[in-house]
Amino acid sequence: MPFLELVDVHTYFPVRKGAFGGVTDTVRAVNGVSLGLEKGEILGLVGESGCGKSTLSRTIMQLQPANSGQIILEEQDLSSLNSRDIRSRRLDFQMVFQDPYASLNPRMTVYSSLAEALYQRPLHSPDTTSQELRQFKSELPAKVAALMERVGLDARYMRKYPHEFSGGQRQRIAIARALAPEPKLILADEPVSALDVSIQSQILNLLLELRKDLDLTMIFISHDLSVVRYLADNIAVMNAGKIVEYGSAEKVFNEPRDSYTRKLLEAIPRIQLSA
Repeated sequence: MPFLELVDVHTYFPVRKGAFGGVTDTVRAVNGVSLGLEKGEILGLVGESGCGKSTLSRTIMQLQPANSGQIILEEQDLSSLNSRDIRSRRLDFQMVFQDPYASLNPRMTVYSSLAEALYQRPLHSPDTTSQELRQFKSELPAKVAALMERVGLDARYMRKYPHEFSGGQRQRIAIARALAPEPKLILADEPVSALDVSIQSQILNLLLELRKDLDLTMIFISHDLSVVRYLADNIAVMNAGKIVEYGSAEKVFNEPRDSYTRKLLEAIPRIQLSA
């Protein structure tokens, strides 16, 4: 059985119009998506803005409930869990957002943000004793330092605030925060689109390194096929809430079957050198 399986997932939003705000239409943001991911795989989820990529990621994260369908992680249907169990289970799947500054609390130092995230795993474990929690708290400075160094940041700056870092550094902090609870699945929603090209490659290489070292499974969401090709094992192309093409990165690029995929490929900028 796949590590993560989506079975006919639907997520709809009502559209309210008129003076009395009655429901007059429905936006089918995710319209019957079925996918499977193996352990350690990176899936690239590609499509234009508004195609449903981010809604699908939020549905997987249980931040937006699905109207129907199943989201099965390690043979457990997440959609069947109550809110308390979801909060505990969510330690196993974390998200990295597009804007790292918006996803980090500007009033918390890097140390506070990472220490809080690190503390969640022992805090929510039913087997952790109060003595073990106290011991874990005493080790937090060393654990935060190790986590910062793991994502390429100097631990000397752990007492600084997010605004004191560059965009690329803030995204590394956001990645560190996602890694802190030791998740098995990372959902990265356009994590490099707001960064300079030179910084993008550094973040992509970091994600590949983390996948290898930590045996992570990832869903990498992007509108940029060239970025996804560099990172992903398999690619799912999404359009109007549906998966219109799925296959290995090589096959999708070299033998696209769907006309929408071909249009996306044709839109990739190409440098033409004069003779």
